[in-house]
Amino acid sequence: MKILVINGPNLNFLGIREKAVYGEESYASLIARIEKKAEQDGDTVECFQSNHEGAIIDRIQTAYSDGTDGIVINPGAYTHYSYAIHDALKSIEGIPKVEVHISDIQAREEFRRVSVTAQACDRQIVGHGLDGYAEAMDLIRELRT
Repeated sequence: MKILVINGPNLNFLGIREKAVYGEESYASLIARIEKKAEQDGDTVECFQSNHEGAIIDRIQTAYSDGTDGIVINPGAYTHYSYAIHDALKSIEGIPKVEVHISDIQAREEFRRVSVTAQACDRQIVGHGLDGYAEAMDLIRELRT
């Protein structure tokens, strides 16, 4: 199975920004975890990170025709207002999508409690730290069967 993991703005600063919220592990550590999980499961994985909304939309649209079997996405701050990313996710029906958030967005600031992108995904995982990515990869497998 081919899984695409998309990370939005500022996730490349894991281990640097707001350690009390996002932890001490670096973005490189997250990628290593994801790649190890994929290898253990016999999957292929591509990790994509961008701080630019249009680049994220372009990558989602490319997934429609490049053999991607499922998408794990952490849209970062775009979660709360990007109807453009919502529409891109919605447009690729038939490809399972799981939204992940490292922190529990429901327990944070008011503006973080609404996810417009989750509405275009099959499931959402919040507050499970970096382990949420592995859980999302497992959910993609379940949704494909």
